[in-house]
Amino acid sequence: MIIRLAVSEDIPKIMYLLTTIVPAMQAAGNYQWDKQYPNAEVFASDITMNQLWVAEVAGAIAGFAAITTDQDAEYAEVGWDITETAIVTHRLAVGVQYRGLGIGKALLMQAEEEANKRSIRILRIDTNTNNEATKTLFPKLGYEYSGEISLGFRPNLRFLCYEKRL
Repeated sequence: MIIRLAVSEDIPKIMYLLTTIVPAMQAAGNYQWDKQYPNAEVFASDITMNQLWVAEVAGAIAGFAAITTDQDAEYAEVGWDITETAIVTHRLAVGVQYRGLGIGKALLMQAEEEANKRSIRILRIDTNTNNEATKTLFPKLGYEYSGEISLGFRPNLRFLCYEKRL
């Protein structure tokens, strides 16, 4: 497995991967993503800002994550000081056929590596309340549950917030 920054040429492969990820999420009751979000424009913006990472397995894109410092205003609802700089992982996903290979963990370890490179001591992430895989993964990697919020762009859903301090 190779973890690397995404390039524009990866967008069609990422979008194809989403055609398997989104239906599997929705079949499990997780409606965080749909045909409108995430989209190619979001990924192109992430790539322009050098914050989209991909996991390659045998030359194929198997997963991705945006590793940013972008914190939603709603994060303050769980008591986080959103004026503190934090590495925040968004749009973390692993292709259905690649699950169980440690790809999600590897992408989150890349977030930790980015935090260390930048001397940032806080990692934050949120997940839909119906995402059983991430609710298990985050605590295994040392993230602590901080509370539950709603996000303005997905008003009918609830999200669990997790934080890890280095």
